[in-house]
Amino acid sequence: MTGSDHDSDRTKVHPLVRAAAEWSWRLLVIMGALYVLFLAYQKFGEVLVPVGLAILGAAFLAPAVDWLHRHRVPRSLSVIITLLVAMGVLAGILAFVIEQFIDGLPRLTAQVTDTVNSVKDWLVHGPFNVPQEQMDHIGNDVVNVIQKNQDKVTTGALATAATVTEIVTGTLLTIFLMIFFLYGGGQIWRFCTKVIPIGSRARVMHAGVAGFGTLVGYVRATVAVALVDAVGIGVGLAILQVPLALPLASLVFIGAFIPIVGALVTGTLAVLIALITNGWIAAVIATAIVVAVMQIESHVLQPFLLGRSVRLHPVAVVLGIAAGIVTAGIVGGLLAVPAIAFFNTAVRSLYAELDSGDEAVPADPAEPEPDSMYGVVADEPIWDEMDAPGVHGPLEPGGDRDQGTRDEEPRDEEPGNRGRPGEKPGGGERDHEAQGGSDRPTDRD
Repeated sequence: MTGSDHDSDRTKVHPLVRAAAEWSWRLLVIMGALYVLFLAYQKFGEVLVPVGLAILGAAFLAPAVDWLHRHRVPRSLSVIITLLVAMGVLAGILAFVIEQFIDGLPRLTAQVTDTVNSVKDWLVHGPFNVPQEQMDHIGNDVVNVIQKNQDKVTTGALATAATVTEIVTGTLLTIFLMIFFLYGGGQIWRFCTKVIPIGSRARVMHAGVAGFGTLVGYVRATVAVALVDAVGIGVGLAILQVPLALPLASLVFIGAFIPIVGALVTGTLAVLIALITNGWIAAVIATAIVVAVMQIESHVLQPFLLGRSVRLHPVAVVLGIAAGIVTAGIVGGLLAVPAIAFFNTAVRSLYAELDSGDEAVPADPAEPEPDSMYGVVADEPIWDEMDAPGVHGPLEPGGDRDQGTRDEEPRDEEPGNRGRPGEKPGGGERDHEAQGGSDRPTDRD
């Protein structure tokens, strides 16, 4: 078939039909790729989840590690100190919360029992006139159901034990990954980008740095918001003398890491316990406290703390959380919004560089690898800088997109200087850029 015949056949198809067909096969390819990724997650989920949690943990602890490194503490020692302090604080808080839960559980059990008896009495002597015999049979029916499903209960206990084993294994893997992400995550990312063609490698590398900067800002703001939510709701529950006020406040703190959904669910649980234990007046007051705290979070804290760090529409947040929960449960809901925020900033950074019209400097494929057992050298600290890439949102064209780490672009470097923060050959302009926290070579170099 000649070219003219092909063009003639093409013109016989309506433009709308042709456009629909072209869009359809492209969308089918995208859906197929997403399906393959879903299958890969199902196969390697026990590895991918610790990787995601380790990246979030590294984003939270990286500013502390960088601060210690800037104060002449060796990078390896900075990582060890930060991890030990973080794990110590977390263990102390968990121990205190568990102790409070054990102390308050008997009181809560007694109040729940009294509430259940009151409800049963109201059902029998109230407007419904439920027969007393029927109410008495309810407890026996529950016992019979448990006895008949004893095998399922035992199987569930074994499944729970297996889950505990998976949690312990995942925790150890997460800590192990965090050590290397904090110590040399930049070099790991640089190595991963070597699969990208040379012409686009620098842009992809810079987009990843900007995306990680957004994660740093996101985790900072989320921890602050979660702390305010927990303190506000916990103090309100303590004033109302609701049992387990401190464990409930801790649950609110954890739930706040899942935007919108987490705070709503944990706040509803706090109101329900207040209703069961202290009556409907306390429940109304607790509802007012939860609503007030959530309004302060939505209209004051998140805009002020997050700022440009995460530019996501609430619809995208809710749909992302729903997809994450369906795919990976609670952990998926926890990781959904950070993942969306990361890719949102990375894509914006790529568009910013393409729209600016500047050519990225290609990475040097002949650059030698670090002389290290694991192929990783310590990252130069940048994430404690307020102008670090991506911390205040996606990079704009012509703005601060040229700011980055020493690993965003290749550089000629003596082997003896590798791993020494702030030491680079050359002088003048490059030394001035290194002191400002950015050594990314531009067209002027």
